[in-house]
Amino acid sequence: MVKATAPGKIILFGEHAVVYGRPAIAVPLSEVRATAVVEPNRQQGVQLIAPDLGVKKNLAETGPNDALALAVRQVQFAAGLAQLPDISITVTSDIPIASGLGSGAAICAAIIRALAGYLGLAHLASSEWISSLTYEVEKIHHGTPSGIDNTVVTYERPVYFIRQQPDNLIETFDIARPLRLLVADTGVRSSTKDVVDDVRRSWQADRRRFERIFDACGEIAVAARAAIEMGDMVQIARLMSANQALLVDMTVSSPELNRLVAVSLNAGALGAKLSGAGRGGNMIALVNSEKEEAVHSALIGAGSRSVLRSVIG
Repeated sequence: MVKATAPGKIILFGEHAVVYGRPAIAVPLSEVRATAVVEPNRQQGVQLIAPDLGVKKNLAETGPNDALALAVRQVQFAAGLAQLPDISITVTSDIPIASGLGSGAAICAAIIRALAGYLGLAHLASSEWISSLTYEVEKIHHGTPSGIDNTVVTYERPVYFIRQQPDNLIETFDIARPLRLLVADTGVRSSTKDVVDDVRRSWQADRRRFERIFDACGEIAVAARAAIEMGDMVQIARLMSANQALLVDMTVSSPELNRLVAVSLNAGALGAKLSGAGRGGNMIALVNSEKEEAVHSALIGAGSRSVLRSVIG
């Protein structure tokens, strides 16, 4: 038996603009994880089991757009194997789905790492390969993914990321002072692919306006990295609010997100913004230890479905 895990992720700065070549910053959310277990199976073929979703199926019976199956097939293809041994792959996750926390990428990364380990394919078990193969699966979920989800959940480090050709710029970096975050779930499910596609249509309709917005988001991400590396909490908080304003202009925020952002700031959060695709999902609030409980209570009182505590760094 081989077991592997991968964390969730949150984007601190630069969502959506990252798809258009501007920098973004994302960090692993290690408090929630996806787990994959690969073990021998007496049944013929590869059995895919996801008890959380009530899924139990044979790989041979899956369609071309099945994300779990595609993760397995990516390993099989990369390894040049005509057939896989008789195995079961069981996947569990406590990462909320459709919430911008990288659930899909984490599940795929865990499957790929566990399967590569089970098959003894050391080269495919490297972070570089796992990230690359996970990205191929991400295309099903997001259409035109930035590449940031697969990078963060695979390397499990804070990442400064720029999507570019021929290779993405991926730089891990250190956090000078721990970032104390509350991640609040609006309870509204949102399809990343749908929101990304909608932003693309808006960009195509008014490129000049959206390029200005994306440029401003990129400048914020550059400044935010410097502030995080210096431990400047006041600047980080200011930049979070500035980024949120741009995301509102981008039309990817929502009444639920706007309300939770306002509630957290009124309760004493240093800064707050949505995280991920938007139109639902999660927002994040930067807090200090003195105000953490007050902000947490305010978010719950304002209707947040759940509030996850995380210390980054």
